[in-house]
Amino acid sequence: MSLAVIHALVRRYLYLYSRNPVRLVELLFWPIMELMVWGNLSVWLENAKGGTSVPTFLPWLIGGVILWDVLFRAQQAVAISFLEDVWTKNLINLFVAPIRPIEYVAAAFIVGILRIFVTVGVLALLAATAFHFNVLQLHWHLVPFFGLLMLFGWTLGLLSSALIMRWGQAAESLAWAVPFFIQPVAAVYYPVGGLPGWAQALGWLLPCTPVFEGMRAVLRHGSLDPRLLALSLGSNLIWMALAATIYLWVLRRGRETGTLTRVTSN
Repeated sequence: MSLAVIHALVRRYLYLYSRNPVRLVELLFWPIMELMVWGNLSVWLENAKGGTSVPTFLPWLIGGVILWDVLFRAQQAVAISFLEDVWTKNLINLFVAPIRPIEYVAAAFIVGILRIFVTVGVLALLAATAFHFNVLQLHWHLVPFFGLLMLFGWTLGLLSSALIMRWGQAAESLAWAVPFFIQPVAAVYYPVGGLPGWAQALGWLLPCTPVFEGMRAVLRHGSLDPRLLALSLGSNLIWMALAATIYLWVLRRGRETGTLTRVTSN
């Protein structure tokens, strides 16, 4: 793996933002809108029932919005970076160049980290200003929370890219839809215990569910069961190994059968 190649690919992606500032609007607009909707809804519900203090569930919702965006932005960095090369018909040029798949993916991972820092920074400032929610009240738990969610986001990004490689541009919508397929059972905004039994079983198969459960435990009690982090890490490694295997298999088959050419020529 060449660090020089990864650095060049990262700079290439960053040039897209520096030369087209409109991309920054997409990076911030939807997360801010989601935060304002959930935050204002929570405050209204508390006022509607006669409460005068900040609703006890507001930190759960705001924390869920911020942490969900970590996962979503990590997934988008991989999937959208791949789609950018599809749209510009540059995918074939990249894969015939001396660029290994791990270098291509690693560059997308790094871009995802940068996108997350920008988005989460803005959301944290807005949450503190508008809803008096300080993300730092999660203390050191923020580090494993962010790391585990980024890892799962990258995993979903690899799966999204593999599906697009397999079925072509007709499957482009999966780049945005894949994370939302799992959101209902991922316990992002509500405890997993509130779901039906079958949904709880599905939720615990996801690496992100223990993180959101852990977030609520920290906000409520100031601590969490370390087994939640261990469960998330273990399932993350399994999911990542599976996604990497699928991604590399689809890529190899695409090169052998010419699928990659059809993807960029549609």
